[in-house]
Amino acid sequence: MTSPEDMPGDPDDARALDAAPAAVEVASAGIAERELVPLAAMTISLVALSIDAMLPALADIGRELAVGRTNDSQLVVGVFFLGLAFGQMLFGPASDSLGRRPAIHAGFAIFLAGSLLTMWAGDFTALLAGRLLQGIGSAGPRTVMMAVVRDLFEGRAMARILSLVMTVFIVVPALAPALGQGVMLVSGWRTIFVALFGYALVCWVWFALRLPETLRPERRAPLTLARIGRAIRETVTTPVAAAYTFAGGLVFGAFVGYLSSAPQIFEDIYGLGHLFPAAFAACALSLGLASFVNARLVGRFGMRLLSRRALEVLTLWSFGFLLVVWGFSGVPPLWLLFAYMLPAFFMIGVLFGNFNALAMEPLGHIAGVAAAVIASLTTLASTLIGGAIGQAFDGTVVPLVGGFGLLGLASLVVVHLGDRRA
Repeated sequence: MTSPEDMPGDPDDARALDAAPAAVEVASAGIAERELVPLAAMTISLVALSIDAMLPALADIGRELAVGRTNDSQLVVGVFFLGLAFGQMLFGPASDSLGRRPAIHAGFAIFLAGSLLTMWAGDFTALLAGRLLQGIGSAGPRTVMMAVVRDLFEGRAMARILSLVMTVFIVVPALAPALGQGVMLVSGWRTIFVALFGYALVCWVWFALRLPETLRPERRAPLTLARIGRAIRETVTTPVAAAYTFAGGLVFGAFVGYLSSAPQIFEDIYGLGHLFPAAFAACALSLGLASFVNARLVGRFGMRLLSRRALEVLTLWSFGFLLVVWGFSGVPPLWLLFAYMLPAFFMIGVLFGNFNALAMEPLGHIAGVAAAVIASLTTLASTLIGGAIGQAFDGTVVPLVGGFGLLGLASLVVVHLGDRRA
């Protein structure tokens, strides 16, 4: 599925929408807009595909590699997120200094190396090492391709391109588990990594042949630890930026907890088997619908109001459903679980669309490094929190629903304190 920083930019900023239509003409970059959009969407989708396509295979991986505890199979997801958090901090600043192409090339190379390791992993430790490399490598194409779009467009033109990219992108989380399930029907789980290798290789060759460097030499910044350190310090000491970064980590932590435990919930508890991808797709499409609706409401109501209301609804909805869950001894009927999850995921989709932009709002003067810092801190926090929720899986949906409620409440408190200190 998507992550918070994957969502479109800040449509609430009237100054951005009224800016010049483009900083650099796409034609001068040597690639047509109709080609740039699918290339960007496919490249950014590498993260979602690498996570979601693996979900149907977690149980088989655990059995074949003799994982000690059933919940430990969730580390296949968690370790990837850890690599992603580190890679975002690495590739974002590097691309501002060395250029976009070297950073993307390095990211693809690391991802492919990780894919080879996962294909041939003889034990669970080797598999996790490969997943860590995949996470680090995927951060390059995902993070830097967004910077490429910013290099080529600004204002209304950038908002339009990002909307087109996200329209294509949102299909991937819905289809990825079905792809993984389909591969496993004809082959083993290792073939999923072969498919990821092939997908990344196609994207890399397409990028290498068709997209030239988009960062002009005069716009490059020095790559120094001092510059990154200043960005980190400013991000965590600016009240609004810190609040929405931490709140994003909390909410996305609930989402990562869902990703980690979804196969066990849908397959072990409800016995969906090969229907798991369809259940997963329904939740992914609810997120996509939220992104679509948010893009149309945010200009009228503003990001802060929509975020507050979404958090309030998510928190009350989750605590209310938790009472229902206890009435069913932790395992409500599947239709009732979906009656809860679809609205809950819609609220989370609204938050994904706004939190990153709100965190970036006061940091425009260090936007490139700040974006990498915010993305890394959000991913790191969500990985730790989501891992704890996943590891708490006890054969019921209580940890998941309770986590959504508690983390929604904590996010409300953090956002309130941050806005009050602004």
